[in-house]
Amino acid sequence: MKLSIERAMLLKAVSQAQSVVERRNTIPILANVLIEAEGDTVQFRATDLDIEVVDKATAQVERSGATTVAATTLHEIVRKLPDGALVTLTDDGTSGRLTVEAGRSNFSLATLPREDFPVMATSEYSSNFSARAAILRRLFDKSKFAISTEETRYYLNGVYMHVSEADNGRVLRCVATDGHRLARIDADLPDGASEMPGVIVPRKTVGELRKLLDDDDMSIAVSVSETKVRFATPDITLTSKVIDGTFPDYTRVIPVGNTRKLEVDATEFAQAVDRVATVSSERSRAVKLQLEEDRLILSVNAPDSGAAEEELAVAYDDERLEIGFNAKYLLEIASQVDRENAVFMFNSAGDPTLMREGNDTSAVYVVMPMRV
Repeated sequence: MKLSIERAMLLKAVSQAQSVVERRNTIPILANVLIEAEGDTVQFRATDLDIEVVDKATAQVERSGATTVAATTLHEIVRKLPDGALVTLTDDGTSGRLTVEAGRSNFSLATLPREDFPVMATSEYSSNFSARAAILRRLFDKSKFAISTEETRYYLNGVYMHVSEADNGRVLRCVATDGHRLARIDADLPDGASEMPGVIVPRKTVGELRKLLDDDDMSIAVSVSETKVRFATPDITLTSKVIDGTFPDYTRVIPVGNTRKLEVDATEFAQAVDRVATVSSERSRAVKLQLEEDRLILSVNAPDSGAAEEELAVAYDDERLEIGFNAKYLLEIASQVDRENAVFMFNSAGDPTLMREGNDTSAVYVVMPMRV
């Protein structure tokens, strides 16, 4: 195999691939990236056995072929090469070495046989549709903060992507929860998605997928089966196993009877929560919200470190209410608001609180209160 490729293109392709590779590996081949060169294309394939990413790039291929080489080492070398360099990769197939040349730099890297590299089995996808990158980015970006990190409740370690009924018809919905907070985000149902099986997309896959979604106008081809999900652009294909479990009935925890309405500037609210939480003990980080007519008092009382209080002008005309929350949860939810105002709907100090952006019900968040 012998090919030449522009450094920027190589870096982009290798960085996407190497990020999938697990740093601590017991199987040596999984630390490698599979390089396959043919025609005028080179593709880089990496996997951790649960996720596989294939990144294509245009190259001048002198001799087609394939080999595998340590992904992080190759990435570090390419990253440190000068901008605009032309990089030549050569593997004669017998020495067990891949030569990387650029200008006066020359590297020789150990390779492993391509036959040992595990390629994820192709599966039949029961549903195939396209969605704009901006739509998928909103669905996953706004829900991923609520993914659980508790390994025991593995079925909560991802985002539940499924088709659901909303007030204005059927929608593509993403839901994540860790039992303390919940995010439910809706988007218009893309053509061809109506028969899609509901799948739980793992946390790591959500992180990798984010790198495909930077170009707003890009169309992403989405394929879903009961066991796998695939997201593809013309250059990158990300395939992942889905979490084998049943996502709980989240509709039961979304309150419908909350009538006490607080409207507040989302940015001001987040900044105030952040300021008063500075004095709280890290373990609980409880912030008390005291609601009175058109004013909100945020306070923290940490006997070992101090106390803080801040008052905000808000829109609230219900009876007085005192309720406590974990500051981190409040901050994360407030930071999801794209428009100016956040609307909180309360019931009592012990009931879950609902938050949305203005009158928009396509993004709904639920947070459980704390005793303070």
